[in-house]
Amino acid sequence: MSSTAGQVIRCKAAVAWEAGKPLVMEEVEVAPPQAMEVRLKILFTSLCHTDVYFWEAKGQTPLFPRIFGHEAGGIVESVGEGVTDLKPGDHVLPVFTGECKECRHCKSEESNMCDLLRINTDRGVMLNDGKSRFSIRGQPIYHFVGTSTFSEYTVVHVGCLAKINPAAPLEKVCILSCGVSTGLGATLNVAKPKKGSSVAIFGLGAVGLAAAEGARIAGASRIIGVDLNSNRFNEAKKFGVTEFVNPKDYKKPVQEVIAEMTNGGVDRSVECTGSINAMISAFECVHDGWGVAVLVGVPNKDDSFKTHPVSFLNEKTLKGTFFGNYKPRSDLPSVVEMYMNKELELEKFITHEVPFSEINKAFDYMLSGASLRCIIRMEA
Repeated sequence: MSSTAGQVIRCKAAVAWEAGKPLVMEEVEVAPPQAMEVRLKILFTSLCHTDVYFWEAKGQTPLFPRIFGHEAGGIVESVGEGVTDLKPGDHVLPVFTGECKECRHCKSEESNMCDLLRINTDRGVMLNDGKSRFSIRGQPIYHFVGTSTFSEYTVVHVGCLAKINPAAPLEKVCILSCGVSTGLGATLNVAKPKKGSSVAIFGLGAVGLAAAEGARIAGASRIIGVDLNSNRFNEAKKFGVTEFVNPKDYKKPVQEVIAEMTNGGVDRSVECTGSINAMISAFECVHDGWGVAVLVGVPNKDDSFKTHPVSFLNEKTLKGTFFGNYKPRSDLPSVVEMYMNKELELEKFITHEVPFSEINKAFDYMLSGASLRCIIRMEA
């Protein structure tokens, strides 16, 4: 075990004291891991839209003070009782959802929705005892989705850690902890386009571009990007997008535009916006007989999906996905190997890099629309 095992570690963390206010660099105390927990040293982390959404506390019950962050790469510092498949020094990716390997979902080949460790944005504490492992002068600081990677050290349930190839550069593969894997898996694991097929991607943010990357890897011959921002098309070409459609440029529904472009509809579509209208368009633009639409974006809680049932009778298929149908512990190591084998290109997702002391710049970049992923380097 490490020299700090069993001891409280004092380190720097970027703490959100209030919703929407800049993070404050603080010295925090990080308690040792308890049963089935692991304490990590975070080396690289990145900012995701999910962090920003809950930091702004839009439509959510505020839970502050809090340490955000869930896309990261780190090294195991120490492990708690019962942890047998990780040891100090192992390289890991923490993930916002988990894999206990014991529940019905984990034992199913068809699901990655773990009963024990499914994402919970409201909890803010560890499962073991309902307490936080972070504190400042005795005041508990809430966790975020069980990861809290905007800290030099953090404590995570073992089921939310993917052990990866130690040769993989953490400053690159850390972005696989959330959005990139979600979009990539939505295409490769759920839509499953065949070589030479046509694919429409709705929304060309990081998740949508990852879905396009998946279509490129699968060998799709036509990848149609759909977005309300025409400025995204040139960037999207790097991810394999061959054509671009801006719904604002047409008087007819975009699904009709795509159907005309593709002689009846695309073979596959992947929706990555969360807009209910985009979801409906993504479903209605696929070809009858074999078309498959996959929904990735998270809609508003009051949204209702409406389409004519005849689309289903005409053998169009509608699917949804969570984290690209990847099981974090079982499947993420193989995604890392896709990058190591030069099948998956991650560098083009990384548009900015800042030191930990300047983490608020990462928020500025994302809020302005300037970045896909900003890597936050924990050590200067």
